[in-house]
Amino acid sequence: MKRIGVAASKMARGDVFRYNLWVVIISCLFSLFIFIIVGSTIIFSLVVIAYVGNGITPLELQKGWGHLAALCMVTLTVLITVLNLLAILINIKLPFKSNNDA
Repeated sequence: MKRIGVAASKMARGDVFRYNLWVVIISCLFSLFIFIIVGSTIIFSLVVIAYVGNGITPLELQKGWGHLAALCMVTLTVLITVLNLLAILINIKLPFKSNNDA
């Protein structure tokens, strides 16, 4: 998470507003990348488990796997959102006015 701040500071070149903008952009893009990679892995594994499970269980016990996939994706969304907000809060810089300007 600290590397987001390092990359943003190199791109912002000393401007606090651009630094904060780059922190938000980099963290959102990284979160989207992680969501796509992990989400596709979860969906693929659930498809494989459903295929094997439906082959083993009798017809009257087979149920849809859609609810489980939706629950997994919602949980992944919440987890990635919390981590994204944490990364933004760690790396954000607020401009403070100094009282030395007398």
